[in-house]
Amino acid sequence: MASSTSVPKPSDAGKGVVAVANTRSALSNIRNGPGVMYQDIGDLLNNALVVYFPDTKTASNWIWVEKGGLKGWIYAGFVEFIHAIGAAPSRHKPTPYDGKVAVWHWKGSAVPQNSIREALDDIKTKAPNVNQVWVKITNGLYWMSEYDNSDMAISGAGSVDQWVAACQAAGLEFHAWCVPKGLNVRDEAAIIVEACSRPGVQSLILDIEPYADYWQGGAEAVRPFMLELRRGLGTRFHIGMSVDPRRQHYHTVFPGEWDPFVDSIHPQTYWRTFRATPEDALSAVWSVWGGYNKPIIPVLQGNAPASEQTEAHTLSTQAHGAKGLSWWRYGVISHWSGVNKAIELTSSPADEAPETVENFADEVIILPTKSGFRSGTYTGRPEFSARQNTWGWDYLYVPTEERTSKVWAEWREDLPQSGLYEIAAFIPNRNATTKRARYKVHGIVGTTAEVVLDINQHRARNVWVALGIFDLDKNMENAGRVFLNDVTGETDKKIAFDAVRFRRIVTTPPGYSPAPAAPSEPRPTEIDGVKVADGYDSPVGTSEQRRGERVWPKGWLDATPFGKLYFIGTPSEAYHTGADLNFGRPYEDKGMACYACASGIITFAARLGKWGNLVVIRHDPLYEPSGRVIFSRYAHVQNMRVTVGERVARGQRICEISDAFGRYVPHLHFDLSATTLLETRPGDWPKLDYDLLVKHYIDPRDWISRHRP
Repeated sequence: MASSTSVPKPSDAGKGVVAVANTRSALSNIRNGPGVMYQDIGDLLNNALVVYFPDTKTASNWIWVEKGGLKGWIYAGFVEFIHAIGAAPSRHKPTPYDGKVAVWHWKGSAVPQNSIREALDDIKTKAPNVNQVWVKITNGLYWMSEYDNSDMAISGAGSVDQWVAACQAAGLEFHAWCVPKGLNVRDEAAIIVEACSRPGVQSLILDIEPYADYWQGGAEAVRPFMLELRRGLGTRFHIGMSVDPRRQHYHTVFPGEWDPFVDSIHPQTYWRTFRATPEDALSAVWSVWGGYNKPIIPVLQGNAPASEQTEAHTLSTQAHGAKGLSWWRYGVISHWSGVNKAIELTSSPADEAPETVENFADEVIILPTKSGFRSGTYTGRPEFSARQNTWGWDYLYVPTEERTSKVWAEWREDLPQSGLYEIAAFIPNRNATTKRARYKVHGIVGTTAEVVLDINQHRARNVWVALGIFDLDKNMENAGRVFLNDVTGETDKKIAFDAVRFRRIVTTPPGYSPAPAAPSEPRPTEIDGVKVADGYDSPVGTSEQRRGERVWPKGWLDATPFGKLYFIGTPSEAYHTGADLNFGRPYEDKGMACYACASGIITFAARLGKWGNLVVIRHDPLYEPSGRVIFSRYAHVQNMRVTVGERVARGQRICEISDAFGRYVPHLHFDLSATTLLETRPGDWPKLDYDLLVKHYIDPRDWISRHRP
């Protein structure tokens, strides 16, 4: 029984130290006293910014910490406090980005707003701490109006002036960015200089990437191009360079040639695209580019979960010492709480204001060849080929066409209700090599025109790629209809027509706290439009047993508990990520039912290599909209009764115990993750990496025992 008596902060606590808390696992418990017998009052997440008080450390290794309004004791043996860099002196010259948060803008035809003013008002409403907007001005030899038919397109010096004036009126800075090709350096440099010479343009960022549609001039064109820019803009005008920061791409962009001319590096730190964590992606950035002797201003992934945004912000500024941040890009940012986090290099988190909480409420996934999907040909002949992707459903693909379309497809379904929706397209790992799939979104509130979005399918593998955030009225004709054909301007590529997903975004205001249910009443399962989990149950057993006090019902055995080292001395030796649940004698449990341990959305349900059939659920926030979001995984199963995108309730039958098609003795492998890892890597297996085990997985028996309905 936890003690309700609290032990306050000692009177001789001394001075607090601002630090990044590197926890051994995904989180550590904060308690109201220095010991496990005291009440758990909250969680300290890995890589959170905190104030800790070294002088309070007890003989049993407990220490006082503060984060916002959460204050209490934490076991120091499970946490490493890395002193925040904060306002430490930098060996680099100041940049226009120091202390600033920026948002990239690609093109007006890729966002639902109709004017510059509407877009800037939207940014300032959602993220008042954003200071800068980085606007694309040119692509190669051409102004962006060649690729953007909206009123926001940059078509020359006059439209740059319009943007600058609108930014100044909104209290924002205007910064320019472009994609130079290096094939006609004099003419390319001339229009860039024309744009950046306008009053109010604060800097220029060059997007230099090792792909066909980017820099093509090779190493020999860098110096002539940059000399033209410097002649036109002068040596004091700040020019940054944005790059793909992965090690294999470092030398492909000729860093030594750019070095004398650029003033800062802006690595595209897209951890979700790279199938990495924010921590790993940022560590790699500084490992690869830290020795380049330029200030690093990372470009962070705007369409990541809010918790990952906040983690990336903290690590960038407080662990690695970045003086500024930018977010890619306006139009796909689904959560704004991390983007809206100001850069206060000397601030203490003890007085942090509560953050807005954003959740996905309704979710609709339209699979190819299923309800809501239509396709056809213009030739009167069969043109599509079909294949099953590794996530378990069929998709279509065709060769790309340069000018004349042969096929078309659309995704359209009645939306649950009106609101802001994130629309994303799934890109399979095969037959998706086009660099310019042109998705068109229809039925957006405030515009009668379609929004066209160019997606590079070649860079994505088995991932959801956000098309953008759109205001949709379910009563409008064609609300949220997505259209795609095979015209890409390429003749030697393939284009895939896979699933499209709609997720409605619900925002909970700062300081929101739902009224607690009376002791005699069940917890609610929905609060202000947000589905919430009322608790967790065992995934096995009868309905009566799952409501009982035992976590694993009578007769059920966990053959391989969480964290146990098993298969010792074999190539399969590993730490176990969850529980291996068996009933009765071997093979007696084959075909017995498995149930969803809590309410949520199916994110994976397919056959996957050695796992056999596998189901993953993203569970609703626990108890309230700001509660913990947990992922559960059910492996080696048969007769899956759920599909990706389906909502399930706690206790709903989802599959049956099996043997991974004869690979194992029948049992249910069941584990829980407190991070988003299983959403993008459903087959993750940390093997002998204990640090990864405790960072991404939690003991399912312990979690369920502490969070019963």
